[in-house]
Amino acid sequence: MTNPSSATPAPPAGGGGGCPMGSGKGAVPLSGPGFHTEPQALYRSMRRDHGPVVPVELPGGFPAWLVIGYRELHQVTSDGELYPRDVSLWNQWENIPPDWPLLPMVGTPMPSIYFTAGAEHRRHVEMVVPALEAADPFEIRQHCEQLADRLIDAVCSRGTADLVAEFAEPLPVLVLARLVGFPDDEGADIAQVLKDLADGGPGAQKAHLRFGEHMHRLVAAKRAHPGDDVTSRMLAHPEPFTDEEYALDLMAITAAGHLTTADWISNSTRLMLTEDQFADALSGGRHSVAEAMNEVLWEDGPTQILAGRWASRDARLGGQNIARGDMLLLGLGAANADPHIRQQVTDQVVRSGRGGNSAHMAFSHGEYRCPFPAQEIAEIIARTGIEVLLDRLPDLELAVPATELVRRPSAFLRGMTALPVRFTPVRTTGDAL
Repeated sequence: MTNPSSATPAPPAGGGGGCPMGSGKGAVPLSGPGFHTEPQALYRSMRRDHGPVVPVELPGGFPAWLVIGYRELHQVTSDGELYPRDVSLWNQWENIPPDWPLLPMVGTPMPSIYFTAGAEHRRHVEMVVPALEAADPFEIRQHCEQLADRLIDAVCSRGTADLVAEFAEPLPVLVLARLVGFPDDEGADIAQVLKDLADGGPGAQKAHLRFGEHMHRLVAAKRAHPGDDVTSRMLAHPEPFTDEEYALDLMAITAAGHLTTADWISNSTRLMLTEDQFADALSGGRHSVAEAMNEVLWEDGPTQILAGRWASRDARLGGQNIARGDMLLLGLGAANADPHIRQQVTDQVVRSGRGGNSAHMAFSHGEYRCPFPAQEIAEIIARTGIEVLLDRLPDLELAVPATELVRRPSAFLRGMTALPVRFTPVRTTGDAL
């Protein structure tokens, strides 16, 4: 995604929807250090000033609504008719320049599982989800163990590493590349392509083109020689799709599972290295790994804000007047911190005696949520990767003070730019992979 700070288009003049200023207070700019350092403090001030639905301003001066109330977010994501993920409804399109930096994230109408709505979206779901569901969890774990060992072998003898660049970021995409059907020698290039896309900058557009080229070649290769992989199962679906649709859906699967899973790994590892209550994970406490991963989904989720939904007609939500065509951004991280729901969650955990609760919005909710098979694949990759890491490097510790860790400069994504660690050097596995 292109860096939002590079946006310089003029504010919109006219157009439908107007400026969402229903609370009487100014719209909150959806940028700035508060989102990177203390987002929950920022969300608390938003909740105090505006309530559960906040008027915000996107880079370039474009208006939107940020839904930060848990109940309101549940309402929006449960009503695909009133709030569909149909980007063509946006009442600001006439004002959006073609080089707007958030365009890759917001999207444009295209025939993929992520950018279609209604019956067309369900058509893609019926093809993609069974192809993911048929992936063998034991095989995914085996892939993950092998690839995690390979990444650790590259750093284990030197005693230092950056767990973001050298482990958490490459691992998910290498596993996903295998699952969709790429040979390992192409997996490394897919990983670099997705890193270039995530970093933004001048190479992002070329990276996107390379990404598409990889997927079109994969579709052609699997049509000629099917295998036991996600792409072959998609091609075997009885309803025909175009090569463009197959390629776009494969791009969506891979991209959606890449950085979010990488940040889940690095955010969980950071928690184990900095919070005493999760320190047991470092000494082989498997249950503690699961608890840390669940805590991250509540408190430090990889996706803080998700774009988006668009109102199909005028509506009232959280005390605000939503106009037809207005964009609603899903404040997943803020909704998880909604004091109303958090008190209920705490009470339920205390009553049940369990150490966790999965009612978070980290994977969104409703018709357009992250499909359950994709959630399960992400969980296997993240948990297996962390377990292998802690098994191989049991005395892992931060190489810098925790206060020096830098968050990714994004209001939308919650991850770290680096996670420097040190450990006692160990030997490589020597396994033939």
